[in-house]
Amino acid sequence: MKIAPDFSLEKESGFDLVAGVDEAGRGPLCGPVIAAAVIFPSYEIDIPVIIRDSKQMTHNMRAIAYEWITRNTIWACAECSPKEIDELNILYASMLAMQRAVKKLSSTPQFCLIDGNRLPKDLIGKPIVKGDSKSLSIAAASIIAKETRDKIMRDLAKQYPEYGWEKNAGYPTASHLQAIDKYGINQYYRKSFGPIKERIKNGTKNDY
Repeated sequence: MKIAPDFSLEKESGFDLVAGVDEAGRGPLCGPVIAAAVIFPSYEIDIPVIIRDSKQMTHNMRAIAYEWITRNTIWACAECSPKEIDELNILYASMLAMQRAVKKLSSTPQFCLIDGNRLPKDLIGKPIVKGDSKSLSIAAASIIAKETRDKIMRDLAKQYPEYGWEKNAGYPTASHLQAIDKYGINQYYRKSFGPIKERIKNGTKNDY
């Protein structure tokens, strides 16, 4: 049985304004990487929705949680573009997106709980491995990041319906790779990622 995330880590920090920070979109071949930061106004808040690691939730569960989180917490989202990912690499682009998300918060957090094993530069806090399964603030951030990125990919899919981004979110599924081979590479693809880099090398047509 999986243990549900709670506010234990937030309380252990000794601070009232603790931001949970997570990202979505490190693995896809295209689109931005998105980071979100969430501060709960109180550790005694009544939460009538399910909040857990976004990967353990259905789209409908995430959508319901997203609506509640965005109405009842202090939150912000930020991104790094495919170009920035290619320039920095995906790890540092993810760290930069997290920094940007925290800076966009309307209240400055006293402490940050970061999902993963690295603390982004200039942030005061602590990295938490598998933090989205332990901290409610990080879990909420994972939901915001995931829902935000999925919407971006659905919107981009309206411009480029041939790639199926509304279904694959940019991940390297078999049908997505086949579409790339057929229709080529556009400006939303990450040219430094192996499958794209290899196709560029082999002469796949491009639009960038």
